Formats: sequence, C-alpha cells, structure tokens
Amino acid sequence: MSNVFGADSTAEEVISGINLGGKTAVVTGGSAGLGVETGRVLAGAGAEVVMVGRDNAKLSAVVDELRRQLPAARIEKELMDLADLASIREAANRILQRWPRLHLLINNAGVMACPEERTRDGFELQFGTNHLGHFLFTCLLVRALRAAAPTRIVNLSSGGHKISGVDFDDPNFERREYDKWVAYGQSKTANSLFSVALNQRLAQNGVTAYAVHPGVIVTELGRYLQPADIEAIFSRSGRTRPTPKSVAQGAATTVWAATATELEGRGGLYLEDCQIAAPTSDESASKGVVAHARDAATAQQLWELSEQLLGEQFDLAG
Repeated sequence: MSNVFGADSTAEEVISGINLGGKTAVVTGGSAGLGVETGRVLAGAGAEVVMVGRDNAKLSAVVDELRRQLPAARIEKELMDLADLASIREAANRILQRWPRLHLLINNAGVMACPEERTRDGFELQFGTNHLGHFLFTCLLVRALRAAAPTRIVNLSSGGHKISGVDFDDPNFERREYDKWVAYGQSKTANSLFSVALNQRLAQNGVTAYAVHPGVIVTELGRYLQPADIEAIFSRSGRTRPTPKSVAQGAATTVWAATATELEGRGGLYLEDCQIAAPTSDESASKGVVAHARDAATAQQLWELSEQLLGEQFDLAG
C-alpha cells in the first residue's frame, strides 16, 4: 500500500489532521531521542501520554520541558527499568491502576551493541531489555488495550534484524562467544517476531501490532558505539551506509504505525519509511524485511521460549 509519506517525512507531518483526544498512549524510552519526539507529537495531537523511563532525573526533565512546550497537553511519567522484571511488574501494575484503558503502546526503548552484560534476572542485556522486558510489559498491559479496542501496539525493531535470527538453543550467549552485533540483531528479529505473535493472538479482539524500523538516527541508542563500530556494521552486512535521519524523521514511522487509518485492522506488519516493508531475501539490502523476522512458526517458537524464560504463561484472549 502506498501513501504520501516516505523516508523524509516527519512525525509532525504524519500526524497532521489526526485528533487523538480521549486516547491514552504509553511510550517506553521516554527520556531521550525518538521516545521524546514520539511522545511530544502524540501529546500535541491530543493524546494523554505516559512517558516511561528508568532515570527519574532525565525523565522528569523531559516531561517538564514537554509540558512547557505544550501547556494544554496531558503528559505523565512512569519509572521502569526494562532490565529488571520486578520493576516492569511494578510499573505495569501502577499504570493499570491509573489507566485501565490504553489505546496505544509504543515499545520504543532499547539498547544497541553494548558490551556483554546481564540484566538483573540474568538475561543477555540486549535480548533481555529489547525483547523480554517489552514482552512482559506488553502482556501485563494487554487487558487495558483490549478494554479500549480498537488499539495498537508498536514495537521498534531495526534493519539490524538482518544480522541474525534468534538462536533458540542459546539466546543468552551462555555457551557461544558474545558478539554485540549478533546479539543486537537477534533482539531486533525478536521485536519483529513478537509483533507477528501478538497480532495472531489479539487481532480478533481489536488490538493490532506492528514492527517498525525507524531508520538510522543519531541518538543515545548509540552511546556505546565508536566510529569504527558504525563502519563495521555496514561492512559486515555489505550495505552502503545510509544518510542518517533526523529525530523528527526517525519518529515518523512509529507515529504512522500508531495512527494511520490505512493500517486499521492490518497488523502483524513490518514498517519502514512510513510504508509497509517489502519482503527481501537479500540480507545486505538496505530496505525490506527478511523471512526469519516474519515467520509465523518462528514467532510461536519465540513466544514459547519467552514464557519459559520468564516462568509465566500469558493467555491474552482472556
């Protein structure tokens, strides 16, 4: 499906003319980069926005600034550490108590190409934060999304999904040698597969899920990277390094996924440049989504693995 938006579109342009009055959105990674812009644009369109982050000082400063820019907006904050399952459960409980009906969940937070590290619960940091943390948070909030349906879940993936599928035998690098880019690619593939699995379970209840590749943007996500790391990621994939997007452009596909009328009822998709991405078998291609990030059977396998690792099963239809 084509539309007037593309790689150069901004989040403001995408949401122009859309009224989100009466709707509530939760945005993770709300203290920097794409999360700030996503929250700002959604709030500017009338949504009540709950900005979620782990650093109270940074998050408070962002929320204060957004309230200054948008004095009529409703912008709240919630503290949560995606690398700590107890923190996720506590935050989800507080959100559910205050907002029993949610219309948008934007799983924007993430870490990229970090040194080998573990979450508080022992998972490899990128898989644990980018996938398992959001998996738990989303499953805990589903009842509020179902209550307000039609609603949407947007999971930020990446073109980095082309680097690696999910290693179901050793997802946490307990036996294989750690490679920060393979770990990142695995986590971004997981974000896409999670969107497929969510949509399979929730579409009949009016909740649709999307995976988004925002593009290459210079944000705090790259805090661990040296210039050589940037070159390495493109040289190992055979891809030409693209021109970075601005933060305003980077948030556009997320906002499009959350609000575009042409996506109504069409979940389980992988989106890039404000378009539905085309399938590709070329893992060096700069555009498109490869099969290992879209396969329904693999998505189901990941769901089962995630439940096993978290020690809990989630019946989202109930």
